[in-house]
Amino acid sequence: MEPEIRAEREYLQACRAELDRMRKEINSAIETGMGEGDAVDDKYFNHVLRQFRTEIAEELADIDDAPLFFGHLDYPPGEVYEAARGSHTRSPEHDLVYLGRRGIRDDDGEPLVIDWRAPLARAFYEADHDHPMGVRVRRRYGFDQAGLLSAYEDEPLDRPGSSANRLLTAEIERPRQGPMRDIVATIQPDQMRLVRAPVDRTLCIQGAPGTGKTAVGLHRLAYLLYTERVRLQKAGGVAVIGPNRSFLSYIAGVLPALGEVAVSQATIDELTGAGLPAERVDDPRTARVKGDVRMAEVVRRQLWARIRPVDRTLEVKYQHRTWRLYPEDIAEELAEILSRGADYSAGRELLAQRLAHRILREMERAGGTSATLHQLRRNGAITKLVREMWPAVEPARLIHDLLTDKDCLAEAADGVLTAEEQEVLLRPRPRSRKAMTWSTLDLALLDEVAALVERPAKLGHVVVDEAQDLSPMHLRAIARRLAGACTVLGDVAQATSPSAVRDWATVLTHLERSTGRIEELTHGYRVPADVLDFAARLLPHIAPDLRSPTSFRHSADALHLTETAPGETVATAVMACATALKQEGSIGLLAADDDIPELHRALTERGLDHAVLGTDGAARITLAPVSLAKGLEYDTVLVVEPARIVAAEERGLQRLYVALTRAVSTLHVLHADRLPEPLLPQTAAV
Repeated sequence: MEPEIRAEREYLQACRAELDRMRKEINSAIETGMGEGDAVDDKYFNHVLRQFRTEIAEELADIDDAPLFFGHLDYPPGEVYEAARGSHTRSPEHDLVYLGRRGIRDDDGEPLVIDWRAPLARAFYEADHDHPMGVRVRRRYGFDQAGLLSAYEDEPLDRPGSSANRLLTAEIERPRQGPMRDIVATIQPDQMRLVRAPVDRTLCIQGAPGTGKTAVGLHRLAYLLYTERVRLQKAGGVAVIGPNRSFLSYIAGVLPALGEVAVSQATIDELTGAGLPAERVDDPRTARVKGDVRMAEVVRRQLWARIRPVDRTLEVKYQHRTWRLYPEDIAEELAEILSRGADYSAGRELLAQRLAHRILREMERAGGTSATLHQLRRNGAITKLVREMWPAVEPARLIHDLLTDKDCLAEAADGVLTAEEQEVLLRPRPRSRKAMTWSTLDLALLDEVAALVERPAKLGHVVVDEAQDLSPMHLRAIARRLAGACTVLGDVAQATSPSAVRDWATVLTHLERSTGRIEELTHGYRVPADVLDFAARLLPHIAPDLRSPTSFRHSADALHLTETAPGETVATAVMACATALKQEGSIGLLAADDDIPELHRALTERGLDHAVLGTDGAARITLAPVSLAKGLEYDTVLVVEPARIVAAEERGLQRLYVALTRAVSTLHVLHADRLPEPLLPQTAAV
């Protein structure tokens, strides 16, 4: 074994021993309650201390298949110690700074591995020959399948020379199975610049397939938690919002691998739906109207129209006397509350409070009273009147009435929606409200009502992925939960929803973050050039304003187009899956949603173990409806009958673009039907 490899392995073992020691110490402190007080006043302190220690223990947990460090920086002797208060030094001739997913210190507190987010780690990602940032040599490590350090590659930065990228390329191209991995070892300078953007800056990242926009967003969140943890926690914490559960499951392991466990994840429907499922699919015309920002005004009118003055006198009996408030007095109090712009529930409570206060003043004018404001607020006559004037609201019932009652909708939408637009919103009234089914856009309307009734809790920072498919009403739901900035990720070329906003500036406006910065990633690191170039033939038809992406990777065997005989495409796809199983990596079989049952039967009959995306279970072969494939990646992708994918929906070309760009190694396009026109070679298209 090469002496340098042996030395690096020994150091890795030493780091492992220190991490084990750190873990044992924190677990012992949790078990023994070390440092906790016994007094009654110490309860809150003890709770916070235990919670803090539990979070530390979770952050120190083992990470599957993740080495404790992935590179190091070689500085002149003494320079790092002065700047960073410590480094690992195996030689008096230089200082070495090791970088990993988490910081590791020895028993004396000296750093053995620094966190990739630490200021000193910037040089690993940003230093180059023109600006070495004091670094003499940057080293990257290679690990075998068992996780054993097996190789290293040095890149001298203090003198001219060729850049070393063999291990970097191998890591980027390494076949993947299962969920998404972190990219701390391979983040590129253009990506790191976005990862390290200030906490107060809203970023909207337009990224072509394979450019790493999702990874950038997740790593930015991890970076912000490292640098601004207390601030973000005080502001309500952080969250990731994705398009569906399949996508969130795919990315779920990235942040824990980076040591961040206190991050909530939700789909947009889970955020807005209050537990109701999105089982209905709106037709394109309905979706465009229902997702329009004008619906906010329609919903607002529908809610506040429920508040009505009364034409009777309020009579409050107390201690054998009756006290009265006349309709004009009640109307005066109602007008005052409505002018304040309070939330619906707060205004309802305020109305009861002000009516009770008015009665109390009458009592005091009559010579004093033993009644209190609290007692009068609970008086049955006042409670009954408030219910009559300002009724309680159930969001589901209000939206049910709005979408099934023509007169109700006409009143709320008068001057806002045209008669034709109102017509496409209406649906038959179900047998009961419980039988009502909801679409994702219906859930956004429910959230609009709920937020008018009572404002939702805030979040310190939110990462919104696949944002190109969100409607203005979805974006409003996110905006009202933002206490600070946010990170918006997406690709307008992959927008498939009829109600989606078509440009990022408008997205930021609906998020109430119009000063946010729009950034574009066009350099792909995952999708091979041949695959990306083939899919890019669709861009002039689906997103003519976007630049065609370029790829870091080139492979002569990445793209395969196979024309089959009529009726043979499914059998050919199954055979191709069986062949792909002989190679390393994950396999995605993508087809129009309606074609999934037939492919499922064929795979089952052939005895090929597979999982259907959107259901429980995992296997090397994933059978994926194209409607759920956005944001996912597979080493080998087989796309079945592109023409059927295009014909299945209004924005079928965009859906096909998504399908064609899921491959990180090899793309097979299988078809008996003629390929869509943009994909045909120029001579065939003519």
